[in-house]
Amino acid sequence: MYKDLLAQAKSLGFSDRQIAHLTKRTEDEVRAERQKHGLEPSYRLVDTCAAEFEAYTPYYYSSYDRGDDEVTPNEKKKVMILGGGPNRIGQGIEFDYCCVHAAFALKEEGFETIMVNSNPETVSTDYDTSDKLFFEPLTLEDVLHIYHREKCWGAIAQFGGQTPLNLALGLQANGVNIIGTSPQSIERAEDREMFADMLHKLEIPQPPNGLATNEEEAIEAASRLSYPVLVRPSFVLGGRAMQIVYSDAELREYMRSAVEASPERPVLVDKFLEDAVEVDVDCIADVGHYDDPAEATVVVGGMLEHVEFAGVHSGDAAMVLPPHTLSDELLDTMRHYSDAMARELKVTGLMNVQYAIKDGTVYVLEVNPRASRTVPFTSKAIGTPLAKLAAKVMAGNTLKELGFTGEIVPNYWAVKESVFPFNRFLGQDILLSPEMKSTGEVMGLDTDLGTAYAKSQMAAGGSLPLTGRVFISVSDSHKSAAIDLARRFTELGFELISTSGTAAVLKEAGLEVESIYKLAEGRPNTIDLLKNNEIQLVINTPDGQVPRADEIKIRTTAVYTNTPIITTIGSAKAALEGIAALKEKGYGVKPLQEFL
Repeated sequence: MYKDLLAQAKSLGFSDRQIAHLTKRTEDEVRAERQKHGLEPSYRLVDTCAAEFEAYTPYYYSSYDRGDDEVTPNEKKKVMILGGGPNRIGQGIEFDYCCVHAAFALKEEGFETIMVNSNPETVSTDYDTSDKLFFEPLTLEDVLHIYHREKCWGAIAQFGGQTPLNLALGLQANGVNIIGTSPQSIERAEDREMFADMLHKLEIPQPPNGLATNEEEAIEAASRLSYPVLVRPSFVLGGRAMQIVYSDAELREYMRSAVEASPERPVLVDKFLEDAVEVDVDCIADVGHYDDPAEATVVVGGMLEHVEFAGVHSGDAAMVLPPHTLSDELLDTMRHYSDAMARELKVTGLMNVQYAIKDGTVYVLEVNPRASRTVPFTSKAIGTPLAKLAAKVMAGNTLKELGFTGEIVPNYWAVKESVFPFNRFLGQDILLSPEMKSTGEVMGLDTDLGTAYAKSQMAAGGSLPLTGRVFISVSDSHKSAAIDLARRFTELGFELISTSGTAAVLKEAGLEVESIYKLAEGRPNTIDLLKNNEIQLVINTPDGQVPRADEIKIRTTAVYTNTPIITTIGSAKAALEGIAALKEKGYGVKPLQEFL
């Protein structure tokens, strides 16, 4: 009777995990019971050529209904690549890029490539990417079925982002050969206490931090660290529910409404480094191929300096490669730290490190021994396919054999800018935060940094104006910086507009500025001028941690009127350089290959 009921549940689409929850068992117990009864899925073919021609890349899906298994067996050495699942904010196409290049690279090495992904709207599921494609959910149960059914030699979990990475330990425990950096090393980088122990051993600084499993522990950690603190759940995607908090009240609200904290899922509490410069470093290493890590090769693929100060998610931040404001000494420090951590973690493949630099000290924020969302940008900027090289390293090659043993520093500037969907979300505030909001990215290239930045803004849909009026409204902490910005804008021929507070500061500094009403004071106000296209650029940094209603209205109106808007001082400085470069010499266009 139980066998029949189990078979019926499986044919209706219930997963082992759901059945375990309903029967108060573990997923492993349900799997063992199902396998004891011989209940395994069969795989059906989606004929991509509708039987008119031979389908060279068959698509398969699983079914528990009785029927023939349509997978054609062979004796080739197979590698399974786990995709990222549905594309959503935080799980971008960048990870899919890495999966695609892994498939191409492993084909070159003679492997049969098997892609497992559940997203029909992406390149990894195109007919000409892999040898076989399984349209299946990225769950432990479904991946194990395919791995054992296909008799795979190995599986790649570090290219699809956090989703497959979370499966790595469970897959390994069930006999899957996870190639590349071991799941234990990945866990060592993601587990806060193990990570802190590693940094202490290597004498690498990190911001003071703590763990909290409930509200009171969070308050205790924040009082020890002092505000502001950065709080986030562990093992999350795209910085989800990550927030900077400035008071006990904000922290209590966060712990009550934003997360479910528990000993299994603690909340991470970090001292937030205000006005720090953030840098992303992508590396590739082959440490796992050597008994002595000192013999291995670790290469920095690219170092990307954020335009915005630390606190903006790396998926949202504009970045410059190579770094444009940092000394050689600081860059060498980051190279040294990256090398030491790659060897300690026995990285085999890609690794991404996020650094923050404050008062001349380099702090490690986070280490991810996997592909990162900056890999496609870095690869294009330096002309070297890092994901392809990493896949070949994971399959057994060394970097010396592949001929990639030294960092490539381009003699031009590559600027990454993010693309946001704010015009699709009525009333959504556009302020950037530690939680990722972007849905794409673009690149600007030039031998002049200002021009490269201006090109990135054109590509992202927010071309910088060369004439007109600039509306400036900044928080009290940015008033002095606003004076320098405003002076530069007037020197470039722009007129200044501000509300009373900022206008008074600018006038006191000897600048000519038109003062206009705040929204509650009367008309015409900022929104009227935006709607009449009488403002060509908005610079509006937030005043306080809780955005005021007026600020949100101004920022959203700027989006709907296609008026370029800047919400950080770093971006405003970069925009100034871009406008100055365009006014001085314009810009030229040439293909990426000519730069390389």
